[in-house]
Amino acid sequence: MAKWLVLLGLVAASVALGYGYLGPESCQGCHPDAYAAWRATPHARAKESLSAAQQKDARCLSCHSPAEGEQQVANVTCESCHGGGQYYSARYVMKDAELARLVGLVDPSEKGCRTCHDASSPSLKPFDFVAKLKAIDHWSVERKKREEGGADKADKPADSSKDKGEKK
Repeated sequence: MAKWLVLLGLVAASVALGYGYLGPESCQGCHPDAYAAWRATPHARAKESLSAAQQKDARCLSCHSPAEGEQQVANVTCESCHGGGQYYSARYVMKDAELARLVGLVDPSEKGCRTCHDASSPSLKPFDFVAKLKAIDHWSVERKKREEGGADKADKPADSSKDKGEKK
């Protein structure tokens, strides 16, 4: 019962205070391959793709650096898609997929991507979610290591593949 009261308190606090962003480096320790894959994507340099004037325009920053204003985290990072990690980043929380989601871990979806990749974005090409998802694959290497026994099963992060069609 005490565990659930603590959990309820964390959830209430996270709703009241918003999810704090820790920055992508906080994810790197447990997810080094995913971090390296992310660093190679345009998301990791999203703000840098803007002109100097655009880097001061809130309309541009809302997608190219969404957490910079209130969270001091530039570019499109892990937490831009997975939610602020303040409450779910602890290893013991990440071992419990249900708990991680209860305290803020988000399973990215097409709807979430389309908040920026929509018809009003300056991109000249239509957004193909399936193709773009493959272009940002940062989960396959870690999943393969877990399946081959390369990662300690006890330290396995929360697996969100059941909600995302095998793409963590």
